[in-house]
Amino acid sequence: MYFKVLFMSDQQQSLDAINDIKRMMERSSRFISLSGLSGISAGICALVGAWFAYPYVFGYKEYIIDGDAALAQAMSGSYTIILNTYLFWIALATFLAALISAFILTYIKSTKEGIPIWGKTAQRLLFNVSVPLIVGGIFLFKLVQFGTFGLVAPGFLLFYGLALINASKYTLIEIKYLGYSEIVLGLINLCFVGYGLYFWAAGFGFLHIFYGVYMWMKYERKQAVGK
Repeated sequence: MYFKVLFMSDQQQSLDAINDIKRMMERSSRFISLSGLSGISAGICALVGAWFAYPYVFGYKEYIIDGDAALAQAMSGSYTIILNTYLFWIALATFLAALISAFILTYIKSTKEGIPIWGKTAQRLLFNVSVPLIVGGIFLFKLVQFGTFGLVAPGFLLFYGLALINASKYTLIEIKYLGYSEIVLGLINLCFVGYGLYFWAAGFGFLHIFYGVYMWMKYERKQAVGK
């Protein structure tokens, strides 16, 4: 009996050691400090932004800030006309609010876990996210310049989904499925071009909130309850 207990104890220690090694390897190869709360905060910011943008998108309010300047910009073909719209500034404010809140919450989680937020893995993650987003941003900017506004919302969803899938190998696997969901929404939105704001709210708002809640319950709830 004594030897059986001793064997089981050694076996458990070996399993614990293997799990520790596995966690260390995962930390070194994947950025695992993404907070579920950051997804929730980003989703809320997107929904608030969609709420502010709604009257401008559907014509209840004039989306041009300065009509005279906009006429001159349109006649000269200047791309600065984009800066002369309320929608641009709403989109920019929404993006910055989501980015800052996500960074703060991820930084807090990373600090608690003792994981550096700006290591090599985080740099690879940022690079793989940035490439599709930058390329997509340039492409969509040209669409706006040529007046093809209807494809902006589905385009953002598609390129954002590709960015998430591209970066998923450097972070939690759930990011990949979020990316697939964004792409599916973007493809459906191509068939309903006039409803881009609704798909935008669904993709950047509700999907992020659902993802954030799921991630929090799966990875962070036990730690929070334990405290």
